[in-house]
Amino acid sequence: MAQENPNQNQNQLQIQLRPEVADGKYSNLAMIGHGPNEFLIDFIFAAPGMPQAPVVSRVIMSPENAKQLLRALNENVQKYEANFGVITPRRAGQNPNFSNN
Repeated sequence: MAQENPNQNQNQLQIQLRPEVADGKYSNLAMIGHGPNEFLIDFIFAAPGMPQAPVVSRVIMSPENAKQLLRALNENVQKYEANFGVITPRRAGQNPNFSNN
């Protein structure tokens, strides 16, 4: 059996996914705000016909990390569209999952 180089793993970040986080939270709306030192992203679930929409998660990050997230999202949307086709955004009021009543 080969020995593992102890210096090899020093620069690797080990990600831990706790069971209570692993299930995730569904969000169909996001609100973004920012100050000079941080970006706040509230992920919201807006249910049809419900007058209130709860924030299911809030993420706070530095401007640098927000820009890295933007870049990563752009790259992943491009990969998704290459595999599954172009995502066509709906205009407001055209979402069949929501009623305007």
